Amino acid sequence: MRSPTRISSPQSSHPHSGSPGVHYSNPYEELAELADPYDPDDPLGLGPTSEDDDDLGGRRGKPVSSGSTEADDGEAWSPPNHRRSSRRRRGRFKAVPRTAKALIGLLVLALLLVLGDRCAVMYAERQAEQELQKKLDLATAPNVTIHGFPFLTQVLGKHLQQVDIAVPDVAADRVSLAEVRAQAQGIRIVGDLPSSFRGAVVSRMKGDVLLSFEDLSRELGASQVRFRALGPSSVRADGKLPVAGQQVSLHAQAHIQRQGDRGISTSVTDMRLDIPGIASYRPGPEPRAGLYLHKKAATRISEDSEKARALLAIPSVAEKLGVPPAEAGQALNDGQKLDRITGSPHFVPALLAVNLVRAANDHPDLARKLGIDPMVAAALTRLKVPELTDKLELSFQLPKKAKGIRLANIGVSPEGIRADLVGAELNFGKTR
Repeated sequence: MRSPTRISSPQSSHPHSGSPGVHYSNPYEELAELADPYDPDDPLGLGPTSEDDDDLGGRRGKPVSSGSTEADDGEAWSPPNHRRSSRRRRGRFKAVPRTAKALIGLLVLALLLVLGDRCAVMYAERQAEQELQKKLDLATAPNVTIHGFPFLTQVLGKHLQQVDIAVPDVAADRVSLAEVRAQAQGIRIVGDLPSSFRGAVVSRMKGDVLLSFEDLSRELGASQVRFRALGPSSVRADGKLPVAGQQVSLHAQAHIQRQGDRGISTSVTDMRLDIPGIASYRPGPEPRAGLYLHKKAATRISEDSEKARALLAIPSVAEKLGVPPAEAGQALNDGQKLDRITGSPHFVPALLAVNLVRAANDHPDLARKLGIDPMVAAALTRLKVPELTDKLELSFQLPKKAKGIRLANIGVSPEGIRADLVGAELNFGKTR
C-alpha cells in the first residue's frame, strides 16, 4: 500500500515575521489578480444589458474621437410616448378610401331606416288590433300583419298594399267560429297614422272561416256527442244520451245549408237512439218513427220459443207478422206449428218491420222478455223531435258590424265546416 504524499504548503513571497528567511504567497491574492478589474457601474459583473446595447447601437462600429461626449453621440433620453399606437390607428383609418367610408355610412343609415320602418309597422299593427277588437266587440284581440316595404312611404301615401287579419273565437249564435282569416288588399287610410287614424276603406277582401268539429262537440254535445265529416255537405253526430237512468246511443246526420249571404245552418235527419244489442228508436212521425228490433235480436227471438209465443200472443203483433189469428193461437200450444212459423224465411224480415212502441208500452212483460226496459221504452216515446234536434242543430251569423262581407263556397272538411269570405269596398270606422 502506497503511503500518502505530503503536499507542501504554499510559500509566501514575503518573509514571515516569526520565521526569518521563509516566504509565503496568499492564494486569494493570486485569484484576485486573474479577475477583471472592478467596475463601479457593474458591481456584480453581469456585463452590458439590452438597454446598453440600444444606447450603443448608434456608436457600434464607429470610432470615437477624442474629446467627444455622450451628448454628441446621440439624443438625450426622454420618457416613452404611449400615445403612438392610437395615433397609428387613426392613421390607418385615414388610409381608408373616401368611397369605402361613404359606403359604410350609407349602409349604417340604411340599417337605421329599416329598423325605424319595422318599429313603425309593429306599432301600427298593435294599434290596428286594439281598434278592431273595440269596433267588432271581439273577446280577444285579432292578429294583424301589415305587408309591403317600406311601410312609412305607404303611410305617407295613405295607401296600404295588403293587411292580413286572423281572429280566433268569434261568437256566432250558439257556437263560436274557431278561426276567421281575412286578407284585405288596396286599403285607403282615412286620417293620419298613427295619431289621427279614423278608419279605412278596403277595396277587396277574401278569407275563410272555420267552425271546427272540436268546438261543435264541446259547445253542442257537452262532451257526450262527437261530430265528424260525412260528406261534402253533411256532418255525422255520434254519442250518448241519458234516458230513464240508462245511456242510449245517439246517431244522427246534419246537412249544411246556407242561411242568406251571411249565415250557415244545419238540418238534422236520420236520427236514431239505440238500446245496445236490442232495438233502435227513431223519433218523428210515422211510418219511420218507432221502436224497431235489431237483426241479431230478431234472429235470437226466432230461435227462442218463449219469446216467439209472447209476440204471437198479441194479436196486433201477430197480424203485423202476417200470421192469421187462428194459426197464432195454434202455435201457442203446438211446438211444431210454432217452429214452422218462426222457421219461415219471412219471419225475421217481418219482425224487423214491426213497430214495438205500443206493444212495449201496453205489455211491459213482453218488453222485459225482449230485453227492453219498459221505463226506457216509455221515456223514448215521450222524446220529441225538436228536443232532440235542438241538441244537434246549429246556425251562425257573421257579426253585424262586419258589414259588406258575404259567405261563399260552404262545405265540410275533415277539420270542420268551412266557408269563404268575400267582400269589396268595405268601410271600417269613420270614412267620411
